[in-house]
Amino acid sequence: MPGPRRAAAERAVPAAIACLLATWLASPAAATAVTAADVARVRGAVYPALVNLTVVHERFAEGRALRYPGAGSGVIVTPEGHVLTNYHVAGHTTRIDCTLTDGRVFEAEVLVDDPLTDLSVLRLRAPPGAAPFPYARFGDSSALTVGDPVFAMGNPLALSSSMTQGIVSNTARVFTDFTGSEMAELDLGEGQPSGLLTRWIQHDALILPGNSGGPLVDLQGGIVGINELGGAGFGFAIPSAIAREVLQAALAHGELRRGWLGFTVLPVRRLGLEEGALVASVLAGSPAAAAGVEPGDVLLRLGGEPVAVRFFEEVPLLYQRVAALRPGRQVTLVIDREGERRELQARTEPMPPFQGEEGELRELGLTVQEITPPMALDLGLAEPTGVLITGIRAGSPADAALPRLARQDVLVTVEGSAVQGLAPLRSRLAELAPDGELLVAVRREGEVLLSVVPPPRQPRGAWGGELPRPWVGIRTQVLLPELSRELGWAEGRGFRVTQVYPWTAASEAGLEVGDVVTALDGEALEPARVQDADDLRRRIEELYVGDTVQLTVRRDGRQRTVALPLEPRPPDAEEVPRAVQPELEFAVREATFYDRARRQWPPGVAGVVVTEALRGGWAQMAGLRLDDLILEVDGRPVPDVGAFENVLGEVLAARSRVVRIFLRRGARTHFVLIEPDWEEVSRQ
Repeated sequence: MPGPRRAAAERAVPAAIACLLATWLASPAAATAVTAADVARVRGAVYPALVNLTVVHERFAEGRALRYPGAGSGVIVTPEGHVLTNYHVAGHTTRIDCTLTDGRVFEAEVLVDDPLTDLSVLRLRAPPGAAPFPYARFGDSSALTVGDPVFAMGNPLALSSSMTQGIVSNTARVFTDFTGSEMAELDLGEGQPSGLLTRWIQHDALILPGNSGGPLVDLQGGIVGINELGGAGFGFAIPSAIAREVLQAALAHGELRRGWLGFTVLPVRRLGLEEGALVASVLAGSPAAAAGVEPGDVLLRLGGEPVAVRFFEEVPLLYQRVAALRPGRQVTLVIDREGERRELQARTEPMPPFQGEEGELRELGLTVQEITPPMALDLGLAEPTGVLITGIRAGSPADAALPRLARQDVLVTVEGSAVQGLAPLRSRLAELAPDGELLVAVRREGEVLLSVVPPPRQPRGAWGGELPRPWVGIRTQVLLPELSRELGWAEGRGFRVTQVYPWTAASEAGLEVGDVVTALDGEALEPARVQDADDLRRRIEELYVGDTVQLTVRRDGRQRTVALPLEPRPPDAEEVPRAVQPELEFAVREATFYDRARRQWPPGVAGVVVTEALRGGWAQMAGLRLDDLILEVDGRPVPDVGAFENVLGEVLAARSRVVRIFLRRGARTHFVLIEPDWEEVSRQ
């Protein structure tokens, strides 16, 4: 089987567009006229089993876990509620909800993920005593011919279920590069190849984003494929023969058990041969390498059966034969090496995963990935030990390590203990003091470097340590000479009032926007430049809270004196208490006097202001925004940071499925419903 080398979908699909167009244009009209009765039969057989999937995806970037919503389609294929869908829909998810066409909603768990075929098998969680689920039956994908009518069902653009009709354009589509010299190992953004075992059914039934994972159905109402990708008149489905095998393995074993030999092949037609397969590469350390297989060999027989790979369409069939071998089985390989026939013995191994598990080490600010044998080959490592650093969070302890850590470093030891994998690493970190330095070793381009990771920084609390400064509840601008002339007061000097804060002595004394303050305690104020804008504030701050000042104020050409007691300046946003909520990934601060004045909140409104909602975090994904004023959490008021921390502590202990945030956004109130995966929260 091929190694970890893969090609991106955006490269592979355009590479085949020319031949796709030729096939599509040459496809004959449907040989069978489709009647209304046919449509009704197909709809009745499969449509009730269609499900609309809404998921929470998890990815890792910038040293932390990122989550975002997704959607797709699936189909129920057993009365117990097993669902087939695409791996690129259901893989790397923390929550999956399935809505049936009758409106019922069920949570689903992943039974098996199979990146190699881009399939996932889910199981709906039904309450005890629930009625059997509607389910659809498989058809025979191998019986399809070009021109056969087919129907695509799914949930395009995450909308409600739909059904479209088309014909089969090709029954054995594979993708190659532009030169037709290499088969593309299709990657749909999951970091793992999906085009090694599959010959897709190409069709022209309309599918759009959101249709992924939905069934392709024949005229008899049987599932002949699972739609995977498409657009611009092209659709591609995984044949039901492959989907059925994945389902059966999931039900029988709860996992995929595939054999692996570790070689790649090319067709032999250009060599003038009609039999065999050209060995293109042999992975070091693989069973094929141990058996003595070399690049350039022509594989003639596998396990006693002949091999004939003349075209790229036949490459997946050979890989399927290898995958069907039981791991640990002795298999005979007959090869031709420069005209000499040789018989080799190989022992199959379980097919290794292409990508290792990835996770977040929140206390360090790192994301790391376990290293599989194929990854070790790609990285040039002698063995798959340690974990690969895939991201570093800015401002985290890992970001402050000396010398600096970097992406693609391999973390090999922590405080002298060898790193054996993600779970053991988390256990080791839990044993260490949370506020101490860590000595780590990383492998980088052949070197093994030591680095010291400092303890986490303590969050900055409220500003403190200063006496309150005196303040007058107004904002002003310099009355520039040009502005004075326009106002008809050519020689005027002073500070024009631009805002009078409510609930202040200035407001009670009747100061208004447009008033010009010309003197303070009888001393003239004569600003002349924009740079003098802070002169009045500085003069007032030289006095004391509780003092009474006399402001000389000009309004409508008349002058009067206003006596104002100096109040303590309200703290601004940088000076109030704040709190970080690491589990739900957002931060808040206490609301300030300035918030209330600027947003004109009604009297009695009390809460905490959102200052950060981390991208891809639980709160941001649920819709929490910067500057939202949180009033209640799960029905309990949070008028200040202290109350917020107390309530959130109770919420985290209760692990409610939904954390209900009641907030004020602009002039309206709103609810944000946060749905964290508590098991995932506990692991990080």
